[in-house]
Amino acid sequence: MPSALFVVSEEGYWGEECVEPLTTLTDAGLDIEVATPSGSEPVIDERSVDPEEVGEETAEHVREVAESDERLADPTPLAQVDPSEYGAVVFPGGHGTAWDVNQDRHARAALRTAVEEGDSKALVVCHAAGIMAFTRDSDGEFLVEGRDVTGFPNAWEEGIVDENDNMPDGRKLPYWVEDEVRQAGGNFDPHLDEDTAVTVDGDLVTARGPPSSHAAAVTLLEEMGVEH
Repeated sequence: MPSALFVVSEEGYWGEECVEPLTTLTDAGLDIEVATPSGSEPVIDERSVDPEEVGEETAEHVREVAESDERLADPTPLAQVDPSEYGAVVFPGGHGTAWDVNQDRHARAALRTAVEEGDSKALVVCHAAGIMAFTRDSDGEFLVEGRDVTGFPNAWEEGIVDENDNMPDGRKLPYWVEDEVRQAGGNFDPHLDEDTAVTVDGDLVTARGPPSSHAAAVTLLEEMGVEH
């Protein structure tokens, strides 16, 4: 049975970006394991289940899954998993990834393994794309250098943080995803004129943000050769 490892933030993951791939891959028959940096239960960004922010239908569905899925309730410490054992490694987004997943050496190793070894794939969504700016390949070069990718764009970040780069919850955003990925040599294109944005470059699949979550999951299944 095909399998996937989900690496989810304990500092605030965006609900739809986790739940949509999680349910889509589950419905396609994949065996899913959830891991977090420390093994503590992942924390959802409350804005991602606010009906005024995401719509009533999305908010209700995401909250229901987030609160009932046993895999999310009992994650494995990331250091205790072997990413080479999975057909795909999925990195849901959310601003919280800037403080934990993107800075975690085991998360970076999982991304490198998924992209470089065997027939595995990686799916990186939204703010989790920041991990590509800090991940080196086996030769010590930036993994994203020369690759076509997408992720959370500066144009959207401008509408969220204030003039001091402070988030609505008061935390200072340490970096902007688009800036860092470009600096690491990635060919970053948010495709702002399109409703959804999913980019495939080799074994790396990237998605722009919440509305692209379903398309990203479907694309990953297709890249894995899994019927859906």
